Amino acid sequence: MKRYLLLLACLLFAGAAHARLELGEVHVWETQEITFEASRDYANPYVDVTVWVELSGPGFKRKVYGFWDGGRTFKVRFVATAPGEWRWKVAATPADDAGLNGGAGALRAVTWSDAEIAENPNRRGFVRASANGHALAYADGTPFFMLGDTWLSASTWRLPYRGTAAAAAYVPGPGISFEEAVAWRKRQAFNSVSFIAAFPNWAADAHGATHANKDGVFLRNAWEKFGVWAPNAKISTADGATTTGKDMHDEQGHRPFDVFPDREGLANFDRIDPRYFASLDRKMRHLSDQGFVPFIETIRRDNAPSWKRYFDFNESYSRFVNYMIARYGAYNLVFSGIHLDWIPKDFSLTADEFNEALTHHHRKYGGLPFGQPYTTLIDSSTYKAFGHAERAPWLTMHTVGNNPRNHAIYASIEELFHLEPAMPAANLEPYYTGWNHAINRPGGETPDENSPRDNYFARAMMYGSVLSGALAGHVHGTAAYDVTTTGETAGWRPYIWTALAYTSGSYMQHLRNFVLSEGARYQELAPVPQDLLPRGVPGALADGLDGWSFLARTPVRDFALAYFEHRATRPKLANFQPGARYTWTWFEPETGKWLQPVAINADSAGTLTAPSFPTGGNTAARDVAAKIVAAAAKRR
Repeated sequence: MKRYLLLLACLLFAGAAHARLELGEVHVWETQEITFEASRDYANPYVDVTVWVELSGPGFKRKVYGFWDGGRTFKVRFVATAPGEWRWKVAATPADDAGLNGGAGALRAVTWSDAEIAENPNRRGFVRASANGHALAYADGTPFFMLGDTWLSASTWRLPYRGTAAAAAYVPGPGISFEEAVAWRKRQAFNSVSFIAAFPNWAADAHGATHANKDGVFLRNAWEKFGVWAPNAKISTADGATTTGKDMHDEQGHRPFDVFPDREGLANFDRIDPRYFASLDRKMRHLSDQGFVPFIETIRRDNAPSWKRYFDFNESYSRFVNYMIARYGAYNLVFSGIHLDWIPKDFSLTADEFNEALTHHHRKYGGLPFGQPYTTLIDSSTYKAFGHAERAPWLTMHTVGNNPRNHAIYASIEELFHLEPAMPAANLEPYYTGWNHAINRPGGETPDENSPRDNYFARAMMYGSVLSGALAGHVHGTAAYDVTTTGETAGWRPYIWTALAYTSGSYMQHLRNFVLSEGARYQELAPVPQDLLPRGVPGALADGLDGWSFLARTPVRDFALAYFEHRATRPKLANFQPGARYTWTWFEPETGKWLQPVAINADSAGTLTAPSFPTGGNTAARDVAAKIVAAAAKRR
């Protein structure tokens, strides 16, 4: 439940009536909204006006930017981060607009009750890095282990918001709504979804999915709209199809930016349409109310070449990034400055160009005012793309993803874990269930859609990623990342409701239960693959997902989690406490079942010999995980 604080600063006769908020009471971490009315019209309010409030309260004092919401309307959203007295004062440029300058107000923030917090974990406060920097936690210190799903175009009409609650026993099918998709994943313990906020140049039009204008500038490298042929398409897919691009408007047909009528589909990146973002507002509020922490991205990289060619990119893109933060930064989220899944020459800018623009934004506007993580989706690794700390001052969380989707990615995750200062990390694009694509074939293998082998590959990357140091959580993905939906022709990626029913999605709750089986102690784990003897079986493919083992352990060596892929061999585990007694408990990742614990002793050198696998013998007939706890430590 949200409370909106409505203040209208308007021009009365010849004088200004400054906005004032009556002294009232609100909950901490509850989105507040103040509305102002400009005293005059502007040719382009998005570009011509900057509005903000100076917000102060217990332990907090900073500028919080607002956003244009159409006509003469401007809004500022904020949260009170602690109980107590809060005050704000509005200002803007131009400074002579009486409707946007001089208003002030105050409020009193109070805490939620324990029962209210139990209803919605977002009431614990916005997520941020854990105390040691390696994981995520709510503001009150409670662990937040991200369990995400990949719905990249969920911001659009493809998952429509209907304002109707899902049935309690809803099962995905044609006609699916945004609320129904969220309810389905919530029942499976998901607490996040990933999506791109805007696809400015994408439309189902006369141009191909991948489309360059007469200047040779690529306007888009879109996902195909299956069955809708583009007469002017010049670039085909691998099978020769010349489809147009997926259309990415909202439920009412609004697009995020104006489109030039005579520029071959080019968006005017200096003129937004607030009506599109008002539609996205409803989805963001719904996610917040359901206890989700979305991973929200600005744009996909293929929209950037035309943005840079025809606009002042650093300034214009910074303005849009700031618009997104102003509009959605008072929600619990993880923010992504760009969806950089691939960095091809024609369909993207370079990582350095994006870093320059995001650094420009950071220097001009600052980071997220309420401290949520700031990162990007990436090809390979954000560290490899942007660097760390002062090289990318806006970056507060690292990620890996997209390519490679096999053993070869784990060294990059371990590299992220050992950076100083520490930052949380997650794998955002691991193996995608049901996706027949060259980069999604571990060891060259393409299993049948939703087959045991297909689901195993997804499961293996869940555990392998986390135990390699991606302690922020994990994002699940399927071939329906593009959200082919109701009323569209079937294609070579499945309908969203088909993919939501893949078995792999049900494994995420088991991952959570395994990782959090000792509460927040997982945040202390560090990957120690070198202490597995052997790490992998002879002949295990470097680009496969069979035969490897994973181990993460606390520095005091009293708690560890391990995972053994299919065909892994029974190992010895080095560098535990010499002579100490441990409890070893097997865990089945496929079912979430804990087996009976067994007692084992480390030898005088601190080496443990793993028990026989649950299926018997020294070779894992199926993947299995284990928890190892010193006898004197807390047990499950």
